[in-house]
Amino acid sequence: MKRPLPVRESSAAVSLAAKSAWALAQTGIVRPYRPDRVFRLTRTLLRWGTGPAGGYVGLADRLPEAVGVVDELGSLTFGEIHRHTNALARGLESLGVREGDAVAVLCRDHRWFVEVTVGVAKLGADVLYLNTAFSGPQLVEVVGRERPAVVIHDAEFTALLAGVASERLVAWHDDADPADAPTIADLVARHDDSDLPVPEREGRTVILTSGTTGTPKGASRGSGTFSAAAALVSRLPMRHGWKVHVAAPLFHTWGWAHLNLSMLIGSTLVLRRRFDPEGFLAAVSDERCDAAVVIPVMLQRVLELPEPVRRRHDLSSLQVLAASGSALPGDLSTQWMDAFGEHLYNVYGTTECAWATIASPADLRQAPGTAGRPPLGTRVELFDDSGRPVSGGVGRIFVGNPMLFEGYTGGGSKETIDDLMATGDVGRIEDGLLFVEGRDDDMIVSGGENVYPFEVENCLARHADIADAATIGVPDDEFGQRLRAFVVVRDDAELTDDDVRDHVKAQLARYKVPRDVWFCAELPRNATGKVLKRELATWETPPAPDKR
Repeated sequence: MKRPLPVRESSAAVSLAAKSAWALAQTGIVRPYRPDRVFRLTRTLLRWGTGPAGGYVGLADRLPEAVGVVDELGSLTFGEIHRHTNALARGLESLGVREGDAVAVLCRDHRWFVEVTVGVAKLGADVLYLNTAFSGPQLVEVVGRERPAVVIHDAEFTALLAGVASERLVAWHDDADPADAPTIADLVARHDDSDLPVPEREGRTVILTSGTTGTPKGASRGSGTFSAAAALVSRLPMRHGWKVHVAAPLFHTWGWAHLNLSMLIGSTLVLRRRFDPEGFLAAVSDERCDAAVVIPVMLQRVLELPEPVRRRHDLSSLQVLAASGSALPGDLSTQWMDAFGEHLYNVYGTTECAWATIASPADLRQAPGTAGRPPLGTRVELFDDSGRPVSGGVGRIFVGNPMLFEGYTGGGSKETIDDLMATGDVGRIEDGLLFVEGRDDDMIVSGGENVYPFEVENCLARHADIADAATIGVPDDEFGQRLRAFVVVRDDAELTDDDVRDHVKAQLARYKVPRDVWFCAELPRNATGKVLKRELATWETPPAPDKR
């Protein structure tokens, strides 16, 4: 019998605060400090708040010699990050950046991404994260709309920013991509690194939506909170002092969440600018990482490596592998745990709602692909199109937690019901576990039957010869709409249209069988691994010869 998702949020705020404190205590951050250090830490949080500025000022005071970041240039201690970001803040101020201004960041995962985030926060300015997969016109549109005072970018993106009028600073550059503008390193070297006065205003973070279904929007957030971190660690067993390889993009909500979590529990961030499957394994193995943060497509790429290549890297140190950003397709969770161990956690959320549910390894063994259960302080409920609660079957997913976004920078917000915010997805609840069926605007009606493409995609992902798959609805004179499947076949495998249709027909209802099957070399994805279905809808023919 289907039951409503459990609600872990107590009606009494004091009860939630106590539970949050307990959850955080389990990470090991509650430690015996000297009274003078406890006083300074408390004063820091009261003055600077719990955002990036307060977090890293506090870490510099508590753990000045501990390593905060490891990237391709080496390591930085929390003390070094504190001094660098003091100088960076003064440098940005010399360029005219003031409290309430915005600074745009177009960077891959490296030390400068972290230091810019902290330095901007120390000025009381806002940071706007730009997607590294955006095209030139998209960047020009977003920067023109948000109007940042300065754009900080890696040298490799210089050409894409040719139409941007804002002043620019270069973060990462190398011999292949020489800096054509002043660099962050030069700015830091020229300015005083002593402590800064506390701004009157606490800086905010603007994270762009993925733009998979339209123009990317800026989602404004305040600083992180203790309850936000407590919710994550209530179901993700992260610990103080761990090394965490964040392979997910830091500009995305998922990567940003772990940047915030690291500054609270004192994690060392291990960063690499680009993901490649063996490089990921090497980073975890070489740095002896305790945790890693990924998007599901990264797991797929690692599992595609030959077994001898995978065996070259020792992942025995890995205790938590946290995946989010898109759905886990098919039996990916089972395949991963069979290969590498019982450490995979699946986190479901959105840019606007942050987290919603977390699936543990036991949950994923019980029900592969589940989005899991809500963490501490989070409510999840289903409603129909009329706003009535759904007690069984598929409904629209609504979430309530302390990290709901504050609205889009261009105006507007997501629909809310009783302080719960729509995720834009539909799903069902079985035995307390949430299952996401897909986007609420993805559903198609074919011959009078409702079809959610994600169910068909999951079915296709379970075919041994299919490496990747996506489905969309296309117009049909007879049925109104029909499903079109886009299939990437594994190397050395052969499939026909009928093979694909027969596979779906054997497992799902006949009206869910794709009428069209298009074979292609790869699916278009954004930087967070989501398939760009609006791009698929523009294809008139497959972009590569049939792979059969």
